[in-house]
Amino acid sequence: MDYLWAFIVGGSLCAIGQLLIDYTKLTPARILVTYVVAGVVLGAFEIYRPLIDFAGAGAAVPLTGFGNALAEGVREAVDTRGLIGALTGGLSAASAGITAAIFFGLLMGACFKSKEK
Repeated sequence: MDYLWAFIVGGSLCAIGQLLIDYTKLTPARILVTYVVAGVVLGAFEIYRPLIDFAGAGAAVPLTGFGNALAEGVREAVDTRGLIGALTGGLSAASAGITAAIFFGLLMGACFKSKEK
């Protein structure tokens, strides 16, 4: 049942993104930024954590989950380090995802040759 809920929630987030692409004039970059900001806002108000507890990776893996990780990292760092945690907490919490994105982007860039359109 956990897999089904992860699929439904993650698929719903993807379907919303596809609808935004198809029926609005928003660029994909703006939609991605909107998803991250929505995750930060929902995480800041502690609304997104119950969704992650319910759907697991279906809610944690998409960009909204990345935004939530940033918000949780900032909240924890501010609690432990004070105001300086607002600057360092988000990057500390999301460092694994950022590192993986950089590493695999570099790996794909080294393995494949880009083509002109």
